[in-house]
Amino acid sequence: MGDFNFTPSDPSTFILMGIPGLEAAHIWISIPISTFYIISLLGNFTLLCVVGKEQTLHMPMYLLLCMLALTDIISPTFVMPKALGIFWFKLKGITVAGCLTQMFFIHMVSVMHSAVLVKMAFDRYVAICNPLRYATILTNAQIANLGLVCLIRPVVFILPLPLLLSQQPFCANRIIPNTQCEYIAVVKMACGDITVIRIYSLVIMFVICGFDLTVIALSYSLIIRAVLRISSKKAHQKTLNTCTTHICVMLTYYIPGLFSSLTYRLGQSIAPHVHTILAHLFLLIPPMLNPIIYGVRTKELRDKVGKYTCCRR
Repeated sequence: MGDFNFTPSDPSTFILMGIPGLEAAHIWISIPISTFYIISLLGNFTLLCVVGKEQTLHMPMYLLLCMLALTDIISPTFVMPKALGIFWFKLKGITVAGCLTQMFFIHMVSVMHSAVLVKMAFDRYVAICNPLRYATILTNAQIANLGLVCLIRPVVFILPLPLLLSQQPFCANRIIPNTQCEYIAVVKMACGDITVIRIYSLVIMFVICGFDLTVIALSYSLIIRAVLRISSKKAHQKTLNTCTTHICVMLTYYIPGLFSSLTYRLGQSIAPHVHTILAHLFLLIPPMLNPIIYGVRTKELRDKVGKYTCCRR
């Protein structure tokens, strides 16, 4: 099938090239990428269904886990249909408005994901360090309020970026060497003065990442201190297992994201297709692994999933 009709000088269109240098292998690359995406959807939808059906799982920990699953479903869904359209049908054109909208939702959901991880760290801190007050501090109503905060915060912080970029003139070369409209790629095409945009993006990156990582680190520092004071080996082991599960999920999110960001900003010698592949892995691997990690390491959830699997058999 021929390429989607566009002209490079069209002021209303950007061109997503897919994975630069590997265009001939797009069909083959789409196989593992679409497989990862399907697995992540199945895993996260299964988690949502099990928690939704089981009244015994309607607790703050599992409701937060459902929020995480929702972000894991939404985040790749804003990218994968267009990416597969490029890989399979060479549909490379995207409007400027569509590109800025996709960029907004990608980064908004990323900030939401980080906020949910902060809430999960706080949940474990209260459960371990203040167990007698857990039921009063973290009620289901409080979790709903926290979920609303998780939604409002990224909208407030991220929305100015596409609004500011929409006022910018873009250069004649409107080619993005990626399958998605990442912020850095869009900014590079702006021909006007982007000083304010760059400063604002750096400020929100340090504010959001700095705040979230500080709260998470502080929560787990206090948790570890509390765990070391536990005399019962059984309770000690159970607590460590819960913490390890959360830490694994956080590492699968923050480490690939940080590495991908650093390669974009500092790794000028790294080939463009490596940047693009890393971006796809960052987008797909954490959502695929999260339900597996929780399903394997959380006994209550594992038992409920097993119950429904056995019933269907």
